[in-house]
Amino acid sequence: MPAYKTPGVYVEEVPTLATSVAPLATAIPAFIGYTQNRPSATGIEAKRVNSFREFQQLFGGAFSESFSAEILEDTASGEYSVSSMPINPETPSYYLYHCLQMFYANGGGVCYVVSVGDYTSTPDIATLLQGLDALDREDEPTLIVIPDAISVVPSEGVTSYYSIYQQALVKSARLQDRFTIIDLHRGDQDIGLLSGVIQEFRDNIGSNNLSWGAAYYPWLLTSLGHTYDEYSVTISVSGRADTDIRLRYAIEDLDSLPDVLDGSGSPLPEDQKRTYYEDRSVYHFANSVYAEIKAAIDGYKMKLPPGAAIAGMYVRVDNERGVFKSPANEGLNSVIRPLINLDDSQLENMNVDSSGKSVNAIRNFSGKGTIVWGGRTLQGNSPEWRYISVRRFFLFVEESIKKALEFFVFESNSESTWLRLKGIIENFLESQWRAGALTGATAEQAFFVKVGLGETMSAQDVLEGRLILHIGLAAVRPAEFIILKFTHKLPEA
Repeated sequence: MPAYKTPGVYVEEVPTLATSVAPLATAIPAFIGYTQNRPSATGIEAKRVNSFREFQQLFGGAFSESFSAEILEDTASGEYSVSSMPINPETPSYYLYHCLQMFYANGGGVCYVVSVGDYTSTPDIATLLQGLDALDREDEPTLIVIPDAISVVPSEGVTSYYSIYQQALVKSARLQDRFTIIDLHRGDQDIGLLSGVIQEFRDNIGSNNLSWGAAYYPWLLTSLGHTYDEYSVTISVSGRADTDIRLRYAIEDLDSLPDVLDGSGSPLPEDQKRTYYEDRSVYHFANSVYAEIKAAIDGYKMKLPPGAAIAGMYVRVDNERGVFKSPANEGLNSVIRPLINLDDSQLENMNVDSSGKSVNAIRNFSGKGTIVWGGRTLQGNSPEWRYISVRRFFLFVEESIKKALEFFVFESNSESTWLRLKGIIENFLESQWRAGALTGATAEQAFFVKVGLGETMSAQDVLEGRLILHIGLAAVRPAEFIILKFTHKLPEA
């Protein structure tokens, strides 16, 4: 009580509610890759994004892919036909933009984006690792996704590709507040190469920090189309040497097109300029051919690694059920099908292996669509950290309690403080038990919190300022194997 020295009326607010543990957000991914614009001119840094629209405002649009086609002219009739359609690029030149589309299509919300370069950049490991380092300065992200890591393979190889994820696992384990989602290299390969794809991953991902990440296979054929500009679609016409023929010139905005010069170097009049571009715009001189080529390009759908869609699914499951629910047996949106159809015998090798490095399958089920059919970390041999939901639930509890107890740093290391801390943590854990995150018929069976001299601390610990709590959790585990046993029931006399 303060010492009162002047006569008067004094108001004291007496707190009646104890400090509590505030549950932290559990699924806030950070995406690392290349974007059209880089909002930071000072270096590589993470930007918080609340929606896909905000991402577009900050980072711009998708990379515009290049297409080319060949057409034939029947000189007798003046009719045109397509002799060679544009080649389907199948995968985008830069992945981040389209992976963000998949993230938000599957339930995504707040996320962080780390742009390590624009579309003039050549993807490389060193720059992506700088983006990974930039996340060290951010406390909020809980997931790491690196969509553009796959772009380094052609120049730097598979070993280098997986070295990026090794560093992500190191970061996750060191910071102890985030989890890494891994896309397999060659995830779009033919089914006959399955064993090689999985073994390649297991050989290159290393053997450390495995409980801090999960891998998914195969890649996805999405419903997303390629981004392109009709002007950038170059057309060659048999028998014509003109190289300026495009799928479509925007003649309705004639002033935006470059001037056309006559023999003396003067710009042509507007009507002649219009005629020049109409003669070189397939849309204007062969509209049916234009429609055929455009329909083909628009019909090409992209193959994408699943990591971003999986991150969106994590967000959806966490919001609807809770972080303790295994992120499996859940559908993926904006997906036509997985690129590889897996059968049960192949799934056995992926889910359980002597190395413990489980790979979670994405499968197509008739009448159900594309379903995530696995919920294991890379540490499949560990009974404690085998399941993604258990690892992520512990991360959630540990980080929530850690943040709450920061207010008690430098408080008296005495019994009154110990009792307050124990009560705060027990209240929080009881709420998790009631939500279904902990198993046990009673709260005492579901968790324990221990603190005290002679129980968790020695006299020397107290003298040296150490306040030690022991917390035990009986986390729920997924029913991964449901076994039905049937027997004949014989007729009774």
